Order: sequence, then structure tokens, then C-alpha cells
Amino acid sequence: MKNFHLPLPEGTYEELRAEAERARIPATAAAREAISVWLRARKKAATRRAIAEYAAKMAGTHLDLDPELEAAAVEELLRGR
Repeated sequence: MKNFHLPLPEGTYEELRAEAERARIPATAAAREAISVWLRARKKAATRRAIAEYAAKMAGTHLDLDPELEAAAVEELLRGR
């Protein structure tokens, strides 16, 4: 484990301490979890962007989805709702 010095605005620090106290966990554990959640969200968003960019780039090429398969998938998704 590595140490990381992170100055926080007073309000953020107080909110973190209060929330950690309510959760009965150390503030450092709460901060670690918050950072991990943020990093996972950023990675997920980057993956979604990359997939969307690839799909847009491949649209209309031989690597695009088969129109019948795509229609069947949309139909199935709509049926599930």
C-alpha cells in the first residue's frame, strides 16, 4: 500500500469525517472506497466511449452488425420491458 497526501477543503474534510463516523469506518477507508468507485466509473465510461467510437467507425462496413440480427436484438430488448 502506498501513502498519498491529499489536502481537502474544510467542508469536504468534515463531511468525510462525519460520514465515516456514521458508517463506523476510518475516514481513510471511506476515502479509499470513494476513490476506487470514481476510478471504476471513469474506466467504465472510457470503455463505453471506446465501444461507441468503434461502432460508429465500423457502421456500414462488413464489420457492422447484421441488420437482421440487430433487428432481432432490438425486438428482444423491447419485449423484455
